Amino acid sequence: MGPKKDVIDITVELGGITSEEAAVGVFEERMDTDNLSKIRQITHPDMRIKIANAIVICNPDTIFIDTGSAEDRQHVRDIALENGEEKKLPMENHTIHYDLKEEQGRIIDRTFYIYNEGETVNSLALKKDRLEALGDIKDKMTGIMKDKTMIIGFYLRGPLGAPASNPAVEISSSAYVLHSADILYRNVFADINAEVEKLGHFYINIHGQGLNRAEDLPNARVYMDRSHLTTFSCYCTYAGNTLLMKKGNHRFSVDRAVYEKRQEQLAEHMFITGIEGPGGRITWMAGAAPSGCGKTTTAMAGDHFIGDDLAQMWIDQDGSVRSINPEKGIFGIVEDVNWDGDPLLMECLRKPGTEVIWTNVLIDENGVPQWTGNGEDTPARGVNFQGPWQRGMVDENGKQIPMSHPNARCTLANSALGNYSEYSEDPRGVETRIITYSGRDSDTMPPVWVAKTPEEGVVIGACIVSAATATEVGATGVRRQPWANAPFIPGSLGDYMAAQFEFFGSSKIAPDKQPILAGLNYFLTDEARGGASKKLLGEKKDVKAWMGWLEKRARREISAIETPIGYLPKYEDLKEVFKARIDKPYPLELYEKQFSLYIDNIVDRIDLQLDAYGKEEGIPQKLFEILQKQRQELLQLKQTYGAIVTPVQLEKAH
Repeated sequence: MGPKKDVIDITVELGGITSEEAAVGVFEERMDTDNLSKIRQITHPDMRIKIANAIVICNPDTIFIDTGSAEDRQHVRDIALENGEEKKLPMENHTIHYDLKEEQGRIIDRTFYIYNEGETVNSLALKKDRLEALGDIKDKMTGIMKDKTMIIGFYLRGPLGAPASNPAVEISSSAYVLHSADILYRNVFADINAEVEKLGHFYINIHGQGLNRAEDLPNARVYMDRSHLTTFSCYCTYAGNTLLMKKGNHRFSVDRAVYEKRQEQLAEHMFITGIEGPGGRITWMAGAAPSGCGKTTTAMAGDHFIGDDLAQMWIDQDGSVRSINPEKGIFGIVEDVNWDGDPLLMECLRKPGTEVIWTNVLIDENGVPQWTGNGEDTPARGVNFQGPWQRGMVDENGKQIPMSHPNARCTLANSALGNYSEYSEDPRGVETRIITYSGRDSDTMPPVWVAKTPEEGVVIGACIVSAATATEVGATGVRRQPWANAPFIPGSLGDYMAAQFEFFGSSKIAPDKQPILAGLNYFLTDEARGGASKKLLGEKKDVKAWMGWLEKRARREISAIETPIGYLPKYEDLKEVFKARIDKPYPLELYEKQFSLYIDNIVDRIDLQLDAYGKEEGIPQKLFEILQKQRQELLQLKQTYGAIVTPVQLEKAH
């Protein structure tokens, strides 16, 4: 069941502004002449009322409307520097922002959906009753912007004119948040009224950082009101908790795709990139992976970059699946970004010409950002996320303090990248032929495999398992990460899964435009395949080879080995792709290690999924049927060939 709409709107309840006339009265009372003239250009009544209520609740000292003009953007940057949220670095247009050392990721333990009785909320998420949430927001956010400047920006999550774009208003007392928003999203102040009118909705995000002290972090909260498409955030600064157009509004987009745009749209935690094939053709690929599991690397490995994190999809009238990036920039993890694996990104980070906000990296004595895995000499000392740092430094438990936090980031515009695609702002989106799902899986699945049917592809997405990364505070161990989107699915997993089956199985998709759905796994280790080393089987640049094989497979140009889990590449095809794409030999011995099926591991993984989904309500029966069939066929293979089945044996079996 989707979110109820006929319930108390917390913003209106706390602010008390219920009419457009009263909203205009608030603007006239609280804004200077300049900003009043700007806000008067926002004519949509609901937007006016929401903004006025946010002003009443937060009680800022001053208000600044960011129209996205060069002057306004510069003013936001200046505020961020003046209030110490950012500091200039020697390289022009580079700044450093530090979050509190105790808040270096999403605060999943203090993030809640606002719940209405009778609603279904994702079992993996926290929820709070509407009246209880109202009381907590009133307590924590009333007057939170006293003596501060409220900055308001008007954005579109997607290109102007695209049917799956989403208008959003970002309100914050943090200039760093609005500075980031102007890099990452399209400031459409001049077009926002028309877009809201046409699309019929908008998201509103209200964030107050408070005094930005560690002692306030127990009071940090992120609330998402699905019923009124509103997010509230307080006492936190990390962008994943404060730049609410990102994951907060992504959640609303997922909700709308599941409950309002079923069979028409999807909202996914996916990169979008284009792979060049013979004759200069571009095959577009979108792929899901949990944060910190290679999404940006894969996106950058493409020849035509559109996005590294989020995707909105729809089925077009011509029967194709189309994709757009809600964002226009990268908020990317920098750990292990280096010249060898990420040359185009490094050009932006190490050479003048690109505006970059750095977060939680080390700034060395020369004012140069440094991070773990950059492939460069480690400096002797500097300042990082926890304060002054020097090589070999340990914390109170004797554990070495890394040069940069594992979740340290860089924020920059996609248009700065050497492989930036001109299609990024095309409202028609790009025709998407490949969908991939991946996670940090050290010991089970091969590097690449393709589902035999769209339904089996949906199951690949449902069964992502990954080691926890530094993007979430307090998360550890190996966990299920369905579609790499589960933390952002507001409703039940069963409803979301049903929507996936219906979308990819839709008769509206033309047979010759049906995308292939595939699994990717870059994290298989030598140790897991009989070796002694914990190193990966392969290297970062191999990503281009797996993508090159998928491009040919999506175009129906190569055959594959049929197995219970899907189609695997043939050795000769991969050998050719490795040579053509990255000019690298691909030994048969490595192929056999990577693509032999370790039956017991896969069956254990299937049992994990069957058990976990068996405890969920409303999971489509189709998932269990597909997994049970795969399980049975894998055990039959084991009976014939043993626990490890090689590609040669797999070919014989079919």
